[in-house]
Amino acid sequence: MTTESSFINLLRGFANDPAARGLLDDVAVMDISDASLIITHDMMAEGVHFRSNANPADVAWKLLASNLSDLAAKGAAPIGVLLGFMLGDDAWDRAFAIGLEKALAHYNVALLGGDTVANRGDKRALGLTALGRATHIPVPSRSGAQIGDILYVTGTLGDALAGFELIDAGFDEVGPLADAFNRPVARLADGQKLAPIVTAMMDVSDGLLLDAERLARASQIGIEIDLACVPLSPLYISYRTDSLESRMQAASWGDDYQLLFTASPEAVIPVRATAIGRVVSGGGLTLKHGGNPVKLPPTLGYQHQ
Repeated sequence: MTTESSFINLLRGFANDPAARGLLDDVAVMDISDASLIITHDMMAEGVHFRSNANPADVAWKLLASNLSDLAAKGAAPIGVLLGFMLGDDAWDRAFAIGLEKALAHYNVALLGGDTVANRGDKRALGLTALGRATHIPVPSRSGAQIGDILYVTGTLGDALAGFELIDAGFDEVGPLADAFNRPVARLADGQKLAPIVTAMMDVSDGLLLDAERLARASQIGIEIDLACVPLSPLYISYRTDSLESRMQAASWGDDYQLLFTASPEAVIPVRATAIGRVVSGGGLTLKHGGNPVKLPPTLGYQHQ
């Protein structure tokens, strides 16, 4: 089966418009008159991103939040969304629509249109295109990190992993951990505050380690992460402990939708964020735990197959 990275490499051969940013970012940036339009598109597939028995309202929330998270990583203010929806069971469709309405109201985002198609198979696939307006020029990218910069991440990591595991084990009510997996929060306000001071920024969707490696590759530098500094919530620690293995799993699982960014050592960080590493010469990703080197895991994060 074609991998995500190999297919994107094929597309790079003809995605030549500057707005595409070489397909190295999660968004396109189009300069229109005196403004920059930020465009992103994400999909969710049944059996891959959500279970067949998932609450349709949760699916709607996560589809919206994952797209808005890409806008947040560019410091963008949302304008509206276009929905691509695969029709199926009437009750499921109605529950999704009600959930989407509530999610849009929460973020104060408009539904501008989209398209529907009948489902002729047994699995659903849903898509959303989000449009935003840049609040700062230049728009942050993945490619601006500089040697000597500090690497930061907002919030905490791992709660979505713990929530998924509890849901997978059959626990229906697992509170904030389930919410972290089912209803992630797009860090729009944080992204807008950070846009003027970061050198590079992206969201953490496929795992901290994998996304940090992508940032390093786009910026053509190296990144060193100290796992001992990766922020974990008390709930995560109470459920999965604070061991090196637990920290490695929190850093390589994904679905956190926090913001990962680099900034100069002199920068004053205007949001809650934790310094977890630094930008170094060379390339790729290296890990340590305290002062001890740590071998990279076989899988850095979620790879789309």
